[in-house]
Amino acid sequence: MKCPFCENPEDKVIDSRTSKEGNAIRRRRECLKCGKRFTSYERVEDVVPMVVKKDGRREPFDMDKLKAGLLISCKKRPIETEKLDGIVENIEKRLIGLGVKEVQSSWIGEEIMSVLKDLDKVAYVRFASVYRQFKDINDLMDEVKVLFENKDKK
Repeated sequence: MKCPFCENPEDKVIDSRTSKEGNAIRRRRECLKCGKRFTSYERVEDVVPMVVKKDGRREPFDMDKLKAGLLISCKKRPIETEKLDGIVENIEKRLIGLGVKEVQSSWIGEEIMSVLKDLDKVAYVRFASVYRQFKDINDLMDEVKVLFENKDKK
């Protein structure tokens, strides 16, 4: 493991413990050259399916890309970052649990919209406007009307 400060490949492990979620081992390390301390995580490598985009392209599932989209949708909303991390981790777990080699990007989009609809209506509409590619204000109004109709049914 290279030191993130001086890139020396030699260090010693000071402390090891299981993460809170139990899915990783957290290790505190000390560089033998510069003496600075850093943390590393050891995880089991899961087989995450490829994502099939609308245009047919395939790319590996990317948690960071998913979180970036959520952060944009939730910008200036009262939603904790930990909550968004949980959403992303939950979607990744469900993807792995499907046991398939490929998944349509639409499945991921619908999963996110389902969570956002219950979490924050504004974030939901923001995400939906990009995901469903609203062409004009009428598309936006239609989506908002559906939200209000569903609210009245509850």
